[in-house]
Amino acid sequence: MRAFSNRFLLIGTAIMALLAPTAQAADFETPASHAVILDYETGLMLFGKDADTPIPPASMTKIMTLYLVFERLGSGALTLDDEFTVSADAWKRGGFSSGSSTMCLRPKERVRVEDLIRGVIVLSGNDAAITLAENIAGSEAAFSRQMTERAHELGLSSVEFHNSTGWPDPGHEVSVHDLAKLTRLIIRDFPKEYAYFAETEYDWCKAAPSNRYNRNPLLGIVEGADGLKTGHTNESGYGLAGSALRDGQRRIVVFSGMTSNRGRASEGERLIRAAFGEFEIQTLFAKGETVGEAKVSLGLAATVSLLAPDDIKSAIYRPNRRGMSTALVYDGPVAAPIEAGDIIGELVVKQDGKTIASYPLQAAQSVKRKGFFGRAMAGLVGLIQGTGEATGEGSGGE
Repeated sequence: MRAFSNRFLLIGTAIMALLAPTAQAADFETPASHAVILDYETGLMLFGKDADTPIPPASMTKIMTLYLVFERLGSGALTLDDEFTVSADAWKRGGFSSGSSTMCLRPKERVRVEDLIRGVIVLSGNDAAITLAENIAGSEAAFSRQMTERAHELGLSSVEFHNSTGWPDPGHEVSVHDLAKLTRLIIRDFPKEYAYFAETEYDWCKAAPSNRYNRNPLLGIVEGADGLKTGHTNESGYGLAGSALRDGQRRIVVFSGMTSNRGRASEGERLIRAAFGEFEIQTLFAKGETVGEAKVSLGLAATVSLLAPDDIKSAIYRPNRRGMSTALVYDGPVAAPIEAGDIIGELVVKQDGKTIASYPLQAAQSVKRKGFFGRAMAGLVGLIQGTGEATGEGSGGE
């Protein structure tokens, strides 16, 4: 089957490219072992490198910890002024003497929820995360189960959390793609609370005054950067979930597996720059727009228009526009009767001849089946012309 219009051919040869992760890795590279760039508005993945493989997330786990805290604030179950007590276990495993990221809390100290939130975000305090978990769910283990269950409800299927901090534990893992989706959700669902992620310092830890700066290397350095969370363990390497807003557009980057803090900072800056400079989102067809036509057999109409049931948007890697093509594909002629809204075709996107994405298309109008006499005449004509009209068989191509 041929493309149906000059406009369709122009789109197919000049504009679009939907970038699948396997295709992107060959064209855009990163030293991170796992990485993803996500468009906030559409949720489309602009780039991915081993993005769906579950990995140890280190302190990026705390994004989910905070999601549950923010939900409780929104429901009224918690207030910012509620005070939680620091347990001996939270101090032992996350306090100043633990050697881990800390808010420098003390046993039996009572701390406001808002201060604990800042302690988790700005200081990456394990003691603050454990204190929130224990006081909300009764134990960190119970809170971790809630984290996993809620993540699955949100569609984050790779998630398995065993603690609230990201401390190494066998099976405690999530993919960078799901972390990017979680980042998108926390920005969308809690815009007011998201402002905490942009704070560059929080002077709480009197025992170590230098421990007051946000570890996110993007803040104050990268244009539009306003979040989110770093992570590091020997097992995971150095990672970052970050986001930036420029000219009304937001991009999210998540990566892991860097070998140094300096490498994380430089790669984070490079990925954000690429997210805005080298990738874009193109609207190919708006919802309800006609994409083409399909031939109809044994119907009262010879053709039926095919519409986009939703906006068809594609992620484009700007340096790789060439080699992209589209085709309208259906199995036809399509036998009547056809109901308006039936999915009877698809728009296929190819790169160098390989299909990398497809979008369903629906019938714009109903087409009734011909009566007996009409079908008989069509069958006779079909037999004479060899069109297969008598049975309605045929095939669509590209």
